[in-house]
Amino acid sequence: MKRNWMKVFLAAFLEIFWVIGLTHSYDIWTWTGTIILIIVSNYLMITATNTLPAGTVYAVFVGLGTAGTVLAGIIFFEESFSWIKIGLIATLLLGVIGLKIVTPEKSTKGVES
Repeated sequence: MKRNWMKVFLAAFLEIFWVIGLTHSYDIWTWTGTIILIIVSNYLMITATNTLPAGTVYAVFVGLGTAGTVLAGIIFFEESFSWIKIGLIATLLLGVIGLKIVTPEKSTKGVES
């Protein structure tokens, strides 16, 4: 797998935790951790756009983060479960996977001075 796609997937994974942190932070340490996760997650997403189209990167980032956050809410925080919700998440993930498959990386011509 390409390095920049790994950045996008890691950024989306971290997004799950910082979104949870926005809801469950309660002191300076948990807020500091949440802010650090926001910064690192967005940095990874932004640097991936050096070779990947920004629209696709953002769609994959948000799609995976949304799916992960909803699933984490169901599994860890007793949010309501429904098969419709799972079906919609699966549809979202199919779209994200499709975007990833059809999106080529930009070719780099070398270092410009």
